Amino acid sequence: MTLPTGPQSPSRQSPSEQEVRSLVERVLDGVVASETTSPAPTGPSSGPAFAPEGSRPRIAIGADHGGYALKERIGFRLREAGHEVVDFGTDGHEAVDYPDFAHAVAREVASGGCRYGIVVDGAGIGSAMVANKVPGVRAALCYDISTARNSREHNHANVLTLGAGLIGESLAWQIVEEWLSVDWGGDRHARRVAKIEEIERQYSQPEMRQPELRQDQE
Repeated sequence: MTLPTGPQSPSRQSPSEQEVRSLVERVLDGVVASETTSPAPTGPSSGPAFAPEGSRPRIAIGADHGGYALKERIGFRLREAGHEVVDFGTDGHEAVDYPDFAHAVAREVASGGCRYGIVVDGAGIGSAMVANKVPGVRAALCYDISTARNSREHNHANVLTLGAGLIGESLAWQIVEEWLSVDWGGDRHARRVAKIEEIERQYSQPEMRQPELRQDQE
């Protein structure tokens, strides 16, 4: 018994070498075209996040005679790290008055000439007091990594004061590095810093100044 057979399909021949090459070329052309026309990815880069040249903040530094040596070392390291540094002195070990240099640094920060200021004296306390008299300045005396971090994140400090008689060069530089690297936290801290600024505005009004100061300006 012979079984019926359907229509025979045409025999399938293997593609020639020329056809294979032509197909490969068309595929490669399509891949290259898609890569050149696709938009660049907009998501975060996985590469190292180096700051562009010139983006590091300009920093004012100053010191009295007790902080002169440490100020010089900090200034040198800041320049090595790529910062533009404005040095308000002092320029030697001869005795000088710390308020003059703390005031100069604080005034530069308040005016916007420099984003941050660093002042060094024997203990760092007097310079912090002076700098905080300048409206717009939030100076913080820091003596370890934790206080450096806290002053930036919580208090939005823009002037750092250091006591050369209390800490060594190695710790001082660690404090400076931490202080410059920590971002302002904002959020709940912003409300509290705003209250600091409001108090400052209140006492900046002419009627709130001491009588002897008002008389000097009349």
